Amino acid sequence: MNRVPRLVHPVAWWVWALGLATAASFTTNPLLLGLILGVAAVVVVARRTDAPWARAFRAYLLLGLVVVAIRVAFKIVLGGGDATGEHELVSLPQIPLPGFMVGVTLGGPITAESVLYALYDGMRLATILCCVGAANALANPKRALRSLPAALYEVGVAVTVAMTIAPQLVESGQRVRRARRLRGSTAKGRRAVRSIAMPVMHDALARSFQLAAAMDARGYGRTGNDNRTTRVGSSALMLAGLAGMCLGAYGVLDASTPWVLGTPMLGLAILLTVGGLALGGRRLHRTRYRPDPWLTPEWSTALCGVAAAVALIVTQHTNSAVLDPSVAPPAWPALAFLPVLGIAIALLPAVLTPPPPVIVTTARTSMPASREMVAA
Repeated sequence: MNRVPRLVHPVAWWVWALGLATAASFTTNPLLLGLILGVAAVVVVARRTDAPWARAFRAYLLLGLVVVAIRVAFKIVLGGGDATGEHELVSLPQIPLPGFMVGVTLGGPITAESVLYALYDGMRLATILCCVGAANALANPKRALRSLPAALYEVGVAVTVAMTIAPQLVESGQRVRRARRLRGSTAKGRRAVRSIAMPVMHDALARSFQLAAAMDARGYGRTGNDNRTTRVGSSALMLAGLAGMCLGAYGVLDASTPWVLGTPMLGLAILLTVGGLALGGRRLHRTRYRPDPWLTPEWSTALCGVAAAVALIVTQHTNSAVLDPSVAPPAWPALAFLPVLGIAIALLPAVLTPPPPVIVTTARTSMPASREMVAA
């Protein structure tokens, strides 16, 4: 059956990506991390659009490699003295540190076990980062902001701007590099970075002013006719709900805490938070033109990401040795059916979701008018 091209709801992509990130956080197995990274890359290639933020996934991959290198370098430089293992690779000169820096060492023997542990841990951090990058490449940030509850709109604006910094910088860097090549610039290395950094920062600042002007023109942040009781009530419910969720999460994780402060407190806190969101949302008056639908592709995408996370969580309680391979002594990582199945399910959005619409551009048959002609 041929699917009509349309954009999938951005929240569905974020739920899918966060499910993959949660699955990656439960394991240091490089084979499973490689499968998660491969699933994210395949879905991004299959379902990304031609938007500027969709081209940022490669930058997240490069940033992941940098994270792995930094994690291994930190372990070599700062963790050599407390390294465990029998296979010593090299012994660096150990620098004595003051007494108040207990537990921190500079130099010392470097073992293969410590380097392998740092490599696995760095791969986990890089995979989580790439999962977030996949969400940025697939989800339209402006449409995601439009889908947030009204009470979270101010927070959502800040989060949206923060999450789109990397894609915007990548796009600005590509535009500046193309412009420099058209002008015949051949500078490389440090001179090229200095000549590119200022135009990129200027372009990012100009985009920020344009975003602020567009939001102000559309009335974002304007409140309706509310009284002091509504404001105080919504704030009190939100604060009580957030404090209750912190207390309830601690009670769930700590077995010694009374059961009343665990799941019951967490459920009550969620109800208070939902009530605060509903009451605070009445302060903002917004209209939506063609709201994004939440249909079968969105449900399947979100559930596929949740299935990957659930599979790794269940494996953590049933067969944790698969998720954390031994590094002392080093052992070849193993695979199990359940985590591989959960990660494979996360690949289904590449075929279950409709393809993104393609923007067809036609070549202009005439030369564009000059600025003076347009002004005239």
